[in-house]
Amino acid sequence: MKKILLILLVTFNANIAFSQVTTNPSPIEVDQSVTITVDANSTATDCNGFSSPNKVYLHSGIGDDDNPWGFNVVGNWGMDDGVGEMTDNGDGTWSITFVPETYFALNATQASEATKMGMVFRNEDGSQEFKDNGCIDFIFNVGAFQVTMINPAPDSPIVYVNSGESLNIMAQNTNGNALYDLAANGISIATQNTNFFNYTHTNIIENTFYTLLVTQASGFVTKKFSVVVHPGNNTQTMPSNLVNGINYNESDPTKAILVLEAPLKDFVYVAGSFNNWEPSLDYAMKKDPTTTKYWLELTGLTDGNIETYQYWVFETTPITDSPSLVKTADPFSTLVLSPFDDPWIPVNSYPNMPEYPQGQEREVTVLETGQTPYNWVVTDFVKPKKEDLVIYEVLIRDFDEDRTFQNLIDRVSYFKNLNINAIELMPVMEFEGNESWGYNPSFHMALDKFYGSADKFKELVDVYHQNGIAVILDVVFNHAMGRNPMNRMWMVDADNDGWGEPSAENPYFNQIPTHSYNVGNDFNHTQILTKEFTKQVIKYWIEEYKIDGFRWDLTKGFTQNCAGSESCTNAYQQDRVDILKAYADFSWSIDPTHYVIFEHLGTDNEEKEWANYRLGEGKGIMMWGKMIDPYYQLAMGYASSTNFNRMGHASRGFTGKRLIGYAESHDEERTMYKAIQYGNSTNSSHDVKDLNVALSRMSAIGAVTLTIPGPKMIWHFGDLGMDDSIFTCTDGSTETSCRLATKPQPQWDENWLGNSHRNQIYQDWGKINALKQTEVVFEGDFSIDSGNLTPRIYIWDDAIPVSELKNVVILANFDVTSQNIVPNFPYTGTWYNLMDNSSINVSNTSTPISLGAGEFRIFGNQSSTASTLDYSLLNNIDLYPNPVTNSFRINRDVEQISIYNTTGKLVREFSSTIEKDNDISVIGLKSGLYMLRIVTKNGIVTKKLIIN
Repeated sequence: MKKILLILLVTFNANIAFSQVTTNPSPIEVDQSVTITVDANSTATDCNGFSSPNKVYLHSGIGDDDNPWGFNVVGNWGMDDGVGEMTDNGDGTWSITFVPETYFALNATQASEATKMGMVFRNEDGSQEFKDNGCIDFIFNVGAFQVTMINPAPDSPIVYVNSGESLNIMAQNTNGNALYDLAANGISIATQNTNFFNYTHTNIIENTFYTLLVTQASGFVTKKFSVVVHPGNNTQTMPSNLVNGINYNESDPTKAILVLEAPLKDFVYVAGSFNNWEPSLDYAMKKDPTTTKYWLELTGLTDGNIETYQYWVFETTPITDSPSLVKTADPFSTLVLSPFDDPWIPVNSYPNMPEYPQGQEREVTVLETGQTPYNWVVTDFVKPKKEDLVIYEVLIRDFDEDRTFQNLIDRVSYFKNLNINAIELMPVMEFEGNESWGYNPSFHMALDKFYGSADKFKELVDVYHQNGIAVILDVVFNHAMGRNPMNRMWMVDADNDGWGEPSAENPYFNQIPTHSYNVGNDFNHTQILTKEFTKQVIKYWIEEYKIDGFRWDLTKGFTQNCAGSESCTNAYQQDRVDILKAYADFSWSIDPTHYVIFEHLGTDNEEKEWANYRLGEGKGIMMWGKMIDPYYQLAMGYASSTNFNRMGHASRGFTGKRLIGYAESHDEERTMYKAIQYGNSTNSSHDVKDLNVALSRMSAIGAVTLTIPGPKMIWHFGDLGMDDSIFTCTDGSTETSCRLATKPQPQWDENWLGNSHRNQIYQDWGKINALKQTEVVFEGDFSIDSGNLTPRIYIWDDAIPVSELKNVVILANFDVTSQNIVPNFPYTGTWYNLMDNSSINVSNTSTPISLGAGEFRIFGNQSSTASTLDYSLLNNIDLYPNPVTNSFRINRDVEQISIYNTTGKLVREFSSTIEKDNDISVIGLKSGLYMLRIVTKNGIVTKKLIIN
């Protein structure tokens, strides 16, 4: 008894109060005004703290003992929008006053059950964060009537017993006696009128879910906790051909089998909506006797009904500081719901998104039997040749204002007109938070709902395939973040808050990163389970979404040899070479033409092993080729450090054209920003710091990057001269803290396509891309003469007859004055400017050609049909009327129109030439939204049509 009393004394004397944060009154009452004051001078925190903030914001939530943030949260992190803004008291303290019930918009039940309030303080953009010691949230009591659970402890709401054992239940309250009513599985088993409840429930033989209702006057507090029974030796051989995660029964939509890989764990329960989150012994997973897998067949499911579930994973004798129970979503979830992110996802981003089941903790997995398969329009997409690829790297978050898959669908003509034949999407797998670059993944097989639904993403892939554009995904297999189930199931959680780092038992992650560039938790790719996980994820995205290729992020991390050593990480590592070759082999075993791309940025002797791998079979791994500095210098107009010979594959020892050279990427400062900020201004008539002058030089940048044989990459709106810095903040200002911030949308808000200077870049790059993809010579040999402001590129293919385009000469002048450039044509005769097919007669191959500052020429020994196509016409295709009743018209001659419904089914097709302004009948089609695929001589465009 003395031990118990000591616990009680500690519990009630440890009143929740902080010298740096005060409330008046204390404790807070839900229906009374409270003033919260924070001392911004305090340094009692090991977060980054305050440093003379211009503004202070309260980011706060209210809930119960289980989750102080659970009922509602007020504040928009990083937004200077006035929500939660505090008043400067002039002495270094800041205050805010409100009535909690009103401020948090609580309903009557929430107001009566609120017992805790969570708080975090920040400056206006979130770059300064103030928390309590240990970098934890400030938590305050709500209400004078408080009840504290002693056993089970508040941080252990679920405990286990062996069948037949007992549980001692203890709780204490403030303000005198209260009525305690303890119910087990809905049946009252004990009542006491006291301020200290003590009861022992004996002979527990089934899972028991308790509710302790404590009433004092008109106030009441409810505590919930559970006991699960160890299921004992619950082994059974798992059916064959099952994979980790959900295995749907194709012939019976009332069934599904769940499989969880859980070595070192003693037993696992499945809790979900199908058992009201109170699993009986029937939901104890069976242990396969020959593997480390647990499995359970669910029955009685409803066809097409959305269910949610978690695994309750138990370890009876955990290692030091590891939890005995982890509640987690399925590591192989294809759709997860999150209490941390979902409330802030706009409705238009994910219409009819399933609701998170209130009362649960952390992410839950969505299960839905009887799903209608997506009806693909393109089932046999033929990928562009690797040598012809022009890849456009896209961060969906910053591409258009809604930041959704739908935005990219609507803008497909933008890419088509630019003659892009592949897009590379920065990570779209479920990541922590919403507005992110995506390199902080938590669930590798689930789409992040901030961008939209699975069907909408499939529509995106389908539409781009219809337009001849491959879709490549940026994938993050180097690491995962703290929410990842495979981290949490085997973690060190010393403070018992449900989060932690990998433990010594973890079969997926290293405890200490084995390379020098790690973020998050470092995968160990020598572990068999990590390999199996990675392969299952690869297979899923290729088969489920018809993804054409992966860009593997941070491949330097795939070694186990280099903990803490940058020189080792950057050097050749045989284990890394072998591991990544094996993953490439696996990808090609599923899709022989799959694009495998590594972001390695390492040594040539290592990269060439991948670039030349299985090259004779038409494969070979493509490598990211960072070449930003020479192009910065050219754009700025400075002669030093302008050698870009390594934009070509041969300079790196690659046999095949497997180098994806680029002058810009998501990781680098924007070329135009560099030019405007630091450009050569010695010539007032061609001052590179002038916006329009700088823009006029970007077409030449395209000419000396995109033409070089082999795959190439463009980053976000470089084709329109994007001049916002990588450090641009959401409000348009520039701060180093804003590197990862959501960016403004000037390219659409200011109609850059309508700006003649910016549109010229777009049109020129589009023509260059068309040349690259249309003319075979651009797959041939080449040489680069660079290292000055007048570079020359020579491209040729001796297998092509002279009567066809077999030689190309590219000249450019990046000086700030006109220059005479010796072209050194390979032979005399008529040479054509391939940008417009105008011609010159060359009688002396060394006769200089004068180029103005920022100008370029692309000459060929023959003209090109790619130069005569007007890709801008695709921008100007219109349907009218729209919406339509019986028929519509189109404003240009087109070669084919295909009409698809929202499921992707082809419902009508006009395959012969359709003249402009002729009636096109939709009689017989139901009212609703349709997608039109319109084929013209200049390309393919998609349009929406609404039928009344």
